[in-house]
Amino acid sequence: MTTDANPGALPFAAFAFDGPAGLPAFSTLEAKDFPPAFEAAMEDHLREIAAISASAEEPSFQNTIGALERAGEALTRVAGVFYALAGAQTDEALQAVEREVSPKLSRHGSKISLDAGLFARIDALFHKRGALGLGAEEMRLLERTHAGFVRRGARLEGADRERLTEINARLSELGTAFSQNVLADEKSFVLPVAPEDLEGLPAFLVSSMASAAQERGLKGHVVTLSRSIVVPFLTYSPRRHLREAAFRAWTMRGENGGASDNRAIIAETLALRAEKAKLLGFASFAAYKLDDTMAKTPEAVRGLLTQVWEKARERAGADALALSAIAAQEGGNEAIAPHDWRYLTEKRRRAEFDIDEGEVKAYFSLERMIAAAFDVASRLFGLRFEALDGVSAWHPDTRVWRVLDADGSERGLFIGDYFARSSKRSGAWMSALRSQHKLDGGERPIIYNVCNFAKPAKGEPALLSLDDARTLFHEFGHALHGLMSDVTWPSLSGTAVSRDFVELPSQLFEHWLETPQILSTHARHVETGEPMPEALAQRLEAARRLDAGFDTVEFTASALVDLALHETGEAPADPMAREAEILAGLDMPAEIVMRHRSPHFAHVFSGDGYSAGYYSYMWSEVLDADAFEAFTEQGDPFHPDTAERLARHIYSAGNSRDPAELYKAFRGRIPSPEALMRKRGLAA
Repeated sequence: MTTDANPGALPFAAFAFDGPAGLPAFSTLEAKDFPPAFEAAMEDHLREIAAISASAEEPSFQNTIGALERAGEALTRVAGVFYALAGAQTDEALQAVEREVSPKLSRHGSKISLDAGLFARIDALFHKRGALGLGAEEMRLLERTHAGFVRRGARLEGADRERLTEINARLSELGTAFSQNVLADEKSFVLPVAPEDLEGLPAFLVSSMASAAQERGLKGHVVTLSRSIVVPFLTYSPRRHLREAAFRAWTMRGENGGASDNRAIIAETLALRAEKAKLLGFASFAAYKLDDTMAKTPEAVRGLLTQVWEKARERAGADALALSAIAAQEGGNEAIAPHDWRYLTEKRRRAEFDIDEGEVKAYFSLERMIAAAFDVASRLFGLRFEALDGVSAWHPDTRVWRVLDADGSERGLFIGDYFARSSKRSGAWMSALRSQHKLDGGERPIIYNVCNFAKPAKGEPALLSLDDARTLFHEFGHALHGLMSDVTWPSLSGTAVSRDFVELPSQLFEHWLETPQILSTHARHVETGEPMPEALAQRLEAARRLDAGFDTVEFTASALVDLALHETGEAPADPMAREAEILAGLDMPAEIVMRHRSPHFAHVFSGDGYSAGYYSYMWSEVLDADAFEAFTEQGDPFHPDTAERLARHIYSAGNSRDPAELYKAFRGRIPSPEALMRKRGLAA
């Protein structure tokens, strides 16, 4: 490694990770610092790659694969810090840098992937891998490195290589523009609500709407497109015209004309993805993406989704009839519209189960739910979390914990960024400022979770819905996958696994939220400190599957549309017309819309991470439903031996083995969809 790879030698010193608690010095960073840092880091990385590629030494694992793993450290650090800010604390200046740097990073990656001399060395090692005397993890790394180069076009020649580089660069530009357009629509929409229109809204929502107005320099109360505000507003507001206005804005993000409209971006993205797949020898982009997953083929994905779809649509149809009866009782003559569903379901929940969401939220304060997630990690895996008071990351609302193993040794750092703000993209996610590895002395991971919970008025506690609490547990499950990683090589660390396996640790972790041990300990009233009454806990459990039809239909519709848009060799000329055609062919219930319509489907179009892969949440849910049954079969959700296998084969293993092998090592077998059906209440 050259001396230029020293992070402190970059155009700014923050990448020495010498800020508070060993974090980057975020407070010193400005948007103008990033372009020269990226340029210096990319130049250094290319020098390292050139040294490997042009080496006169016979290829060996260490001088080729090992050297590749050591290369690019500076670039990894620069990108890690930049994209944390771009997602959670952005502004116009950072967005301009993102638009500038994204295609440069794509071209940089293509230079490495298409380096003929480098691939020749990797290919030579791959073809004699059985004679190299490699350990299991080294063999896995060699095979994954080789497969990655092939999938990125290393075997292409001439004009095809150049065309792939151009396609990748343009897709990077399009993905950045798509994401920024969605954020622009979310930031620009504000629905003022008159005092008389607050009637029927719970106190927590009124408080959040007041805080949202204050953040924007407005008086009174507003509805924004933050999920933590718009969803409860749709759930509680008796003003149908206001629900309709909010719902329309929410579902029309990226489809409003003007500079932030994403429809042309979608069409170009799909066309380029189809062309890329053909260049790489695949019949469709879906076939290309799924070839490197557990599912393997579009047919396997469609089989799972179709099996679930029919049962879910039948269930949703029965629910729609029940909601129509409720609407009729209240004098409503109109057919149920999508902006009515949540409102009427809440009335049904109250009528059938005597559940008031406002009452429930009083038992799910943010502070107690953070403590609950930490408690589960401690009971299962022996981890401890020490708050670092006075330490934050990119925003004053961020919080930092030191993560310790049971023996007191430091495992890493965890950052939580929980509240919605206009500088943050919507949704919830986990990522890493630094990933774990053991190479050359190793690195401890620095993992973060970002959520978009409604921030309460000053001096009031932050209260979560049950769904919010599940989101917190979900993202913390991802965080544990990064924090508990125990591998040697950076490329195999933590969440660097196939897309339809990566959601297993996160979705599985959600199960522990509603175990009796955790609810009784942490679901305590925010004012009295009393535990949640057993009767309320039982009613919540009884109501858990009340809206399973709706939840499954809106998700599965999105997954089927994603698959269909990428499943043919030719991209649709009009993706929105194709979306409508797909939904019509599914006989989509008129009362429900896709969870993510294409113009704001960031999972699929702000990058290709989940493109042709949104199904993976359900694929992983098959695994997580079956995995938690391993504990219920023992009669103990914290069964020590089962937890030890879970830690060793799932949370700590990274990509050190094939995911199917890892799951079978934990469970003894690969599950069928029946466990999923039972979890969702779609089968006995």
